[in-house]
Parts: sequence; structure tokens; C-alpha cells
Amino acid sequence: MGLWTHSRAAALTDADDETLMGEVAAGNRAAFDILSRRHLKRSLSLAQRVVGNAHDAEEVVQDAFLQIWTRADRWHDNGARFTTWLYRIVVNRAIDYRRRRSFDPLEEAGEMPDGGIDAETAVSDRQIAAAVDQAIESLPDRQRAALSLCYYEELSCAEASEVMQVSVSAMESLLVRARRVVRSRLQPLIRQKDGGTT
Repeated sequence: MGLWTHSRAAALTDADDETLMGEVAAGNRAAFDILSRRHLKRSLSLAQRVVGNAHDAEEVVQDAFLQIWTRADRWHDNGARFTTWLYRIVVNRAIDYRRRRSFDPLEEAGEMPDGGIDAETAVSDRQIAAAVDQAIESLPDRQRAALSLCYYEELSCAEASEVMQVSVSAMESLLVRARRVVRSRLQPLIRQKDGGTT
């Protein structure tokens, strides 16, 4: 019995996501644990990009994985990857979470400058990084989710459109609008860094 259980656990560890989801749908908690551990880090990263901070991202991901466990029987492998379904749940939960709560921007102290760069450059780089984060934070939820999927999770436009359940052209439009807003907000800082030229 113990040997069978051990070999079964090893087989589950090596199983692909879709096989694990079949097991999860049958109520297999071990399969769910493997699947959760496998995708936890990227799910947290995606959620944090949408909601804006690690604590809220943890809540979003816990909620998303709970939904996967309780609704596993609704997932059907019709040629779609499990990660598409997972990211869709995470993005939808993150957007819902942001809409339910009002967020006050967090003032972060920043890191100590690296000894290899001068203080002025370090301050300027931190200002630009903070401005990028602030510009992304100010985007509408769907534009922020589109940027997160394509740039941080490195999904193709087609994959991201499937996650968000929009057409590829609609996804491209979301990305164009998001990039335009971010660029316009960063332009003054970039000009200032370049010494006021352009």
C-alpha cells in the first residue's frame, strides 16, 4: 500500500497541468497541492501587478486557488491550457478586488543607492522607477492587466487575449492605450534626465 501511494505521488508530481486538473476535479487534494505550488509564484506576480501590492496579491491568489478547488469540475480541457484558465481567474479576481477596495498609494522609502553609481543617478533612476509604477497604477484595470500579462508574464498577445476573453485586436488596443498613457506620464521625467533636450 505504501509503495503504491509513493509511486502514485511521484506520478502526480511529473504529471502535466491538465492531468492534475482531472485529478483535482475528482477531489484529489494531493494533485491540487502540486498544481498550486507549481503556479503560486507566477500567480502572485501577476496579481501583484494588477492590485499593486504583495499583501492584497496574496489574498487574490488564495481566493483564485480556492475557486479552482471548488469549481474544478467546470474546467474542461478543450485544447486550452490550464494556465490560460488560471490566469483568467487571477486577473478577474484581482480586478474585482481593486474595484471593491480603494487603495491609497504607498510611499516606499526606496533602497540604498549602489556604491557603484553616483547619488544623483540613483535618485533619478528611483524617480523614474517610481513614476513607471505610478503610471501603471493609474491605468484602468483592464489596461493594467493587459500590460501585466504581456510584459511581466511574457504571454503573447494571442495568449493574453484568451486569458482576458477579448479578441486579439482588442488586446492590442488595450496595450496601445496603456503604453500611450505610461509614455505621456514619463515624458517629462525622461526630458529632465536628458537635460531638458527634446
